[in-house]
Amino acid sequence: MTTIGELDSGEFSHPALFYRDEASYLAGTVPFLLDGLAVGDAVAVAVPGENLARIEAALGDSAGDVKLLDMTEAGRNPGRILSGVLRAFADAHPGPFRIIGEPVWAARSDDEYAAAVEHEALINAAFAGRAGTILCPYDTASLKPSILADAEATHPVLVDASGERESLVYAPDDIVSTYNQPLVAPPSAPAMEFALTTLGAARRFAVDIAADAGLRGTRLDDLTLAVGELTGNSVQHGGGAGVLRVWTEADAVICQVEDKGRLADLLAGRTPASPRQLGGRGLLLVHHVSDLVRTHRTAEGTVTRVYFRTDRQV
Repeated sequence: MTTIGELDSGEFSHPALFYRDEASYLAGTVPFLLDGLAVGDAVAVAVPGENLARIEAALGDSAGDVKLLDMTEAGRNPGRILSGVLRAFADAHPGPFRIIGEPVWAARSDDEYAAAVEHEALINAAFAGRAGTILCPYDTASLKPSILADAEATHPVLVDASGERESLVYAPDDIVSTYNQPLVAPPSAPAMEFALTTLGAARRFAVDIAADAGLRGTRLDDLTLAVGELTGNSVQHGGGAGVLRVWTEADAVICQVEDKGRLADLLAGRTPASPRQLGGRGLLLVHHVSDLVRTHRTAEGTVTRVYFRTDRQV
């Protein structure tokens, strides 16, 4: 397995690592991390727990110098990986950085994968001009061929057993467009039209349904916050009104807000807010408290769907 090439000062690199087993996984990740430590880079790993344990064991005494995160928790909602994992680490270290981030694994649901592949498509824009590398492993033994093809479209550099090469199909904008699919609520989903004077009623509408479905404690508070931010954004930026739909699935309460606002900034809510920034933190909060966020953007309006799992009570 070829290791990632030397990073040019001031440049950002975002390679995909295609691995097939534990041996190829460790061969493609551990030297990358150790080389980073040797040259003084800040180094972090955010991968699913089983792979995290493998890397930690292989690093030995060097593991104490590496930030280790379980991506199934830190990146449960792919929409918060940029702000809460990647940028949080990179922004805390002024020099070059090396991060291994594995946001896609076989157990991801289709909805989660759609959010994860959009996240991958936005990484280069979020880190333009930064000196660092984010290496994204993909398991060729367990992931579908369509997912591996998407990885080639979201990563400008590809690495596998044969070496490192430029992706000839790199097209992140096409991926964003492809996965910007309509979000259609079930016909039976309870719905409520809201405006400025009924924002409180909209929150209560969602909370009552969520509580009946078994959502409790801080998770119910998180849902209240997310619905409040989304409906408030609709009033302020989405034409003054909107429609809120709330329904339940086997293990989640789902809230969907539809309005006439246009969400032109694809990174909105995905990157940290500047300390000097006035406002603009609503979507960031929504991403951080929700288990999953999906968005459909058109010239006529925006649909935002948030998920809260009822089996994750806090």
